Amino acid sequence: MKNLGLKLILFINYFVFAALLNSVGLLIQKSQNVYGISASKASLLEPAKDLTIAVVAFLIGSFLPKLGYKKGMLISYALVFLGCFIMYFGNSFWSVILLFACTGFSFAIIKVSVLALIGVVAENESDHQSFMSYIESVFMLGIVFAYIIFPMFYSETDPNAWLDVYLILASLIAVVFVFILFSKFNLPAVETSKSTLDEFKDMIQLMKRPLLILFAVFAFMYVMTEQGIMSWLPTFNQKVLHLSEKLAGQMAVILMLSIAFGRFVSGIIVKKIHWYIYLTVCLLCAACLVIFVLPQASNLAVTEIKNLSDVPLIGFVFPLIGLFLAPIYPLINSTILSATEKHWHSAVAGILTFFSAFGGTCGSMIIGYLFQNVGGHKAFYFSLIPMTVLMVVIFFINKIDKKSNINAA
Repeated sequence: MKNLGLKLILFINYFVFAALLNSVGLLIQKSQNVYGISASKASLLEPAKDLTIAVVAFLIGSFLPKLGYKKGMLISYALVFLGCFIMYFGNSFWSVILLFACTGFSFAIIKVSVLALIGVVAENESDHQSFMSYIESVFMLGIVFAYIIFPMFYSETDPNAWLDVYLILASLIAVVFVFILFSKFNLPAVETSKSTLDEFKDMIQLMKRPLLILFAVFAFMYVMTEQGIMSWLPTFNQKVLHLSEKLAGQMAVILMLSIAFGRFVSGIIVKKIHWYIYLTVCLLCAACLVIFVLPQASNLAVTEIKNLSDVPLIGFVFPLIGLFLAPIYPLINSTILSATEKHWHSAVAGILTFFSAFGGTCGSMIIGYLFQNVGGHKAFYFSLIPMTVLMVVIFFINKIDKKSNINAA
């Protein structure tokens, strides 16, 4: 298979960083239970990683090809290796913030690298969309890995036992570092005629394109929706559905698996159904799930649930919203990248990562505020607002994309 080694590296990168980044939902829960932090203060973990991602991605989007994707990846893994030990030995809320700052810095480089390199390994637009869906599926499997491995180390007798998971993660990171170090990327040489400042200015100029303005709004709104639900689902399971801490984290795996499955299937479906029709149906179904299923969370008996057989039906059904949110992000990303010249893919990836990070921060902090002030059983209704905006945005993205395809023909 062509570019097999490079494809494998892209998959591994997304798997490892998915586990690190999206353990934030479990750490929000742990910060409240172990460090006695309030819900609104715990929501600061999201900007600790996302604002770091936003700044680094924006600054490095045009510069990374010159630095080298391989070198950037190695720097990223070295930094998160350090972050795992800061968490293990620090064992405090500030250690968690430092961990996610290290992870955010590193992931900005990894994400820009991966999104730019998909354009190298994909042979055409259809292949690009399909590969994007598959790689996002692997990202979700990385999150599933986090939500399985963390609760395995929870202990009712030893409050610090869960920190051992960071020794496991540090070992995994070291193995991947060595694998990348001895891998050959075989990428085409990068033009270096322009200065880094000029390339950064060119990246800013890209934002004048209507399609990329819409793309920025899309990235912000989508990640606001997904991250808000993903980061606070363990807390929702514990405080609203009254599941035990361990079971609350384990049940959140349903959301991750549904997103992973939804993205894998979308890689097949998008070859048969136009992406706009598919995504419109998905958004309508997601909104219906919020409207008709969330009311079931009200007035549940306040009894701690420790057994899977006692979990209320909503604990199984609401996380299935992931099936409908799943295809949106990779398909729109692929559509925009495919419509942009290849030499701009790194810069566009930087723009995407920047606005995605801000959206994630806003989504998590708003849900955290709502949890504390209006109640957890009502907090997720907020997701209907960005979903509505997304419906409008993808309509215009489709309109512009269709027009550009006609002009190109």
